[in-house]
Amino acid sequence: MEKTRIDTRFAACKAENRAALVGFITAGDPDLDTSLEIFKALPKAGVDVIELGMPFSDPMAEGVPIQLATQRALAGGHTMAKTFDMVRAFRKEDNETPIILMGYYNPIYVRDPKAFVKDAKEAGVDGMIVVDVPPEHDDELCIPAREAGVNFIRLATPTTDEKRLPKVLENTSGFVYYVSVTGITGTGALDADKVAIAVKSIKDHTDLPVAVGFGVKTPEQAEAIGRNADGVVVGSVLVNAIKDSLDADGKATDKTVSAVTDIVKGLADGCKRAKA
Repeated sequence: MEKTRIDTRFAACKAENRAALVGFITAGDPDLDTSLEIFKALPKAGVDVIELGMPFSDPMAEGVPIQLATQRALAGGHTMAKTFDMVRAFRKEDNETPIILMGYYNPIYVRDPKAFVKDAKEAGVDGMIVVDVPPEHDDELCIPAREAGVNFIRLATPTTDEKRLPKVLENTSGFVYYVSVTGITGTGALDADKVAIAVKSIKDHTDLPVAVGFGVKTPEQAEAIGRNADGVVVGSVLVNAIKDSLDADGKATDKTVSAVTDIVKGLADGCKRAKA
């Protein structure tokens, strides 16, 4: 597989001796125009890799903040076609920041997986995280994605043992996403020491970068996780910032974009300090 923007960005962060910051937002939250504005603002605020959530009615791995973000997007009429339109609009201004689509298999399956990865690649997508397609079904989506030049990123968890890990890593590319807590997004308490042990174990099996997410909310946590991980993933804290900035009718305000970028700047500083 040819080098992707994800490979290039993680290599650049390593050369700069810092952890990469991976930031998640839900496409279309709280509305298409505001979501696109936030999307475009993330790199300047310090996000190295963007995870763009694909709204879906049953986001089983998500906690309440991202569930609510998905509901806001769907209520506003967001669709997969509009998600691709967002990526295309982003690429007109930024051809370097990696974009990862994160979500679930149903919206992909109904479009046809091979057609989906082709459309994603043409729009400017670099990678995919699809949490409900296990390695035993790599031929369904993972292999077609890689053949199209799109990294397929797998999740490893605290319950992924030494026997299971090689299977998880078999066709993974881009980076390995380590879920720091057992459970859904935005819940659980981070234990940096346990995460460090888990990251080392994964690195014993692969040369891919390892990014850690699920539960990172503060610059201090980003710094602690980034000491051992190659990347730090943040999501719930950003979508909560969007929610808290809305008016009484649930509409975006003039504070919505800055509410997200202000948090990102602090998290990015934590990632820079991590390996200093």
